[in-house]
Amino acid sequence: MKRTHRLWLVLGLILALGTGYYFYERLLGDDQQPELVSVPVHRGELVDQVTATGILQPSGYVDVGAQVSGQLTVIHVEVGDRVHQGELLAEIDPTIYLAQVDASRAQLRNQRAQLKDRQAQLALARIQHKRQTRLMAENATSRENLQTAEAALRSAEAQVEALKAQISQTESSLRADEANLDYARIYAPMDGTVVSISARQGQTLNAIQQAPTLMQIADLATMTVQARVSEADVGKLTPGMKVYFTTLGDPNQRWFSTLRKVEPTPLVENNVVLYNALFDIANEQGRLMSQMTAQVFFVRAEAEDALLVPMSALTFPDSQDRNQARVAILEEDGSIEERQIRVGVNNRIQAEILEGLAEGEQVILNVSPAGEQNGGRRMRFRL
Repeated sequence: MKRTHRLWLVLGLILALGTGYYFYERLLGDDQQPELVSVPVHRGELVDQVTATGILQPSGYVDVGAQVSGQLTVIHVEVGDRVHQGELLAEIDPTIYLAQVDASRAQLRNQRAQLKDRQAQLALARIQHKRQTRLMAENATSRENLQTAEAALRSAEAQVEALKAQISQTESSLRADEANLDYARIYAPMDGTVVSISARQGQTLNAIQQAPTLMQIADLATMTVQARVSEADVGKLTPGMKVYFTTLGDPNQRWFSTLRKVEPTPLVENNVVLYNALFDIANEQGRLMSQMTAQVFFVRAEAEDALLVPMSALTFPDSQDRNQARVAILEEDGSIEERQIRVGVNNRIQAEILEGLAEGEQVILNVSPAGEQNGGRRMRFRL
């Protein structure tokens, strides 16, 4: 019984060793070479770019407010209307300001009439002073009469000067009253489009503490894209570089411009540091609107009709020199040739090949460097 048990144990061990050897030969045997994946060198367009999300804003806008208080009697425009500088937008009840202007003008006329009377008295005082001076020279009058004439002359001159000062003050008040009357009519300060109206016709406005905003006018002929760039990419941007964007409504339409500036003050959203990069775009047809979302692409470098290979096919012996690389070529006879090449533009996915490869050659992806395991294939190296 014990002998039978030992026999079955030996047979099981032999079977296990045989099975293990079979799978070793199938999976790890020298006859099994690793499968090589190759792609052809081809021509195409390559762009190295930084991506960001942006918001469209008018290049210029102004909040139109009221400088005087009163009831808003008329609003002459609606949202979306195109207006020109100096065009009448709204009117405030001018009754009080018109009355103030009338009162200041009446006061000014009264003071000017008084000035004429004082000037006549001044002329008479000069005549009397001149007569008393002549009589005093002939000893025909007393010194007291001469002194009285001199005092009357100086008083008349002072009264004329005082009235002139009052007239100047009244004229200044009149200009202020006329300005307030003019402020009751609100005009467009610039050419643009009415993008919002925050006041209502019939509303009473209080401009004593803070000027109320009635509407906003924006210049939609030129839009500004405010792109938010991460701190990891902002150092790659330079003013004047090429940039383009698409909108969610028309992803196939590209709008091209150049970067104007990067604002130095960052925004922090959810612990992410972002910088605003600004550029302008013409919008004569009005297809771009405020608050549209833009997918922005800042072009660092680009190449057209270039020889292209995947970045995964390249190895860089010198980590500091990204223009010199090595690539493995799969020959027609199945052998592998390792070659040194010169790299141009790359975007982390593809690379432009300036020297060392020809169109149609097969490059191997993720091949081991020379001297390491290569699946038993012959390796050649050429500079």
